[in-house]
Amino acid sequence: MVKRGAVLLAVGAISVIAFRAWDSQQGRPLAPWNTFVPDELRADELDRADWDAYLRAEDAAFASVEREVTAELDPADRVPSNRYFDGSPLHPSRFATNWNRSFALDPDGPPVGAVVMLHGLTDSPYSMRHLAERYRAHGFVAIAIRLPGHGTVPAGLTEAVWEDWRAAARLAVREAVRRSGGSVPLHLVGYSNGGALALQYALDALDDASLPRPARVVLISPMIGVTRFARFAGVAGIPAIFPAFAKAAWLDVLPEFNPFKYNSFPVNAARQTHLLTTVLQAQIDRQARDGRWTSLPPILTFQSAVDSTVSTSAVIDVLYARLPANGSELVLYDLNRSASFGPLLRPAAGDALDAMLPARPRPYRITIVTNESPESSAVVERSAEAGALDERSRPLGLAFPRGVFSLSHVALPFPIDDALYGLAPDPSEDFGIRLGAISPRGERGVLVTSLDSLLRMSSNPFFAYQAARIEETMVTSP
Repeated sequence: MVKRGAVLLAVGAISVIAFRAWDSQQGRPLAPWNTFVPDELRADELDRADWDAYLRAEDAAFASVEREVTAELDPADRVPSNRYFDGSPLHPSRFATNWNRSFALDPDGPPVGAVVMLHGLTDSPYSMRHLAERYRAHGFVAIAIRLPGHGTVPAGLTEAVWEDWRAAARLAVREAVRRSGGSVPLHLVGYSNGGALALQYALDALDDASLPRPARVVLISPMIGVTRFARFAGVAGIPAIFPAFAKAAWLDVLPEFNPFKYNSFPVNAARQTHLLTTVLQAQIDRQARDGRWTSLPPILTFQSAVDSTVSTSAVIDVLYARLPANGSELVLYDLNRSASFGPLLRPAAGDALDAMLPARPRPYRITIVTNESPESSAVVERSAEAGALDERSRPLGLAFPRGVFSLSHVALPFPIDDALYGLAPDPSEDFGIRLGAISPRGERGVLVTSLDSLLRMSSNPFFAYQAARIEETMVTSP
């Protein structure tokens, strides 16, 4: 019986791998940006490096992409929709600032604080630019580091590991402390995968006295938990050990028309997020159980109630359920309850918020940004203080834009007038395309991308509120 079960299991595994090998050969072939991997500093090198050394290595990585990818493109790849074609309006070299690169902003006067900003997976420091400027205006040194494997070519993520990102975050903190003098409050801001790294750094600092401790942590759509598929993503890449099935190392091979974010997605990227969140959740369990969290700084988190990239329930159940009463807050963006999509909404989506929230009282403040009424697109802030049984409501003077039924994972760091992702982009800046303002209507198969990627909300109509809430932490830091 056992032998028969083992045989069936082996046959099943072989069938799955064989199907994956076949399926991986469908669609677009691998392009140079899917095969060339720039040299990057690894974790042990990052732990010994300073900011200038990292920037030199970054310069070399970008130069190698220009030399090995851009200069060697086939004629078929020299098209306007390819960010790696130097004649494309999307090629970052034509912009006043290449936001794929690490950047540092210094205040006009003596620093009153320092902030390290960590972007998300497949992302770039571009997603941190708007908040970085807010911090700088408040007198903070702002350091936004490009995490290894990002900003160059998607193939960079086929070899990057989460330990490299963790070491890069530590390097960025060292530079922030150096520039600010080290006697001012340190803040951490993390978006998506960067949220996991920001939280991990704060937890590491509880165990390691040599690491400067942050005074505040701000998380935006943090990757505390990921989908179950990420756990098994490594299996999807097994056929890639054979050169003929190299495409199996990729979950998506897509046109690269976004100047500051990869569209293609390698198996290794999913695997690394699973490994990172597994380590992080174990660290949360251990430190919370050992009573180390009494020294944890206040955490302010912004999260969409519906998020197809990270687990909203993990933010609540894994992180916030264990927090001490230290002034932390969770801000949740609800669905647009007044949108005329009612019959089309999945019941689980409409009920998601109520199902996730624990009963009051809670040891942290919770705020829900939601409709003033089912008939109104105007939004209010409904807040329950830590330890309180009641909640208070106040109007925000903001509203869901017409046709928007919810925010999304990728929307939160970008204002509505972001030149690339905004619904109403700022015309003074041009990145070759207005991705957030496209409202496609037409026939299938005409555009170089799927309609799904264009329909997803890519900017935050409540960014002004979000930025103001973050600015509160800048002036109330201990």
